[in-house]
Amino acid sequence: MYIDLYVPSVETEDQYEGQGMVEYGLILALVSVVAIVALLLLGPAIADIFDDVTDELGGAGGG
Repeated sequence: MYIDLYVPSVETEDQYEGQGMVEYGLILALVSVVAIVALLLLGPAIADIFDDVTDELGGAGGG
């Protein structure tokens, strides 16, 4: 009877640590996917902005 009461309390502590690591892993995966999708969608627009800036700076040094 005492063993039945003791064993579950020991197991739950390890389960909580494992659960926390899994949650951090899922959050990291979600953030990574969101960042990749954002870069894929916004990449061409950002490249156009840098191209415009490069064109403007190219003509500025004629002195």
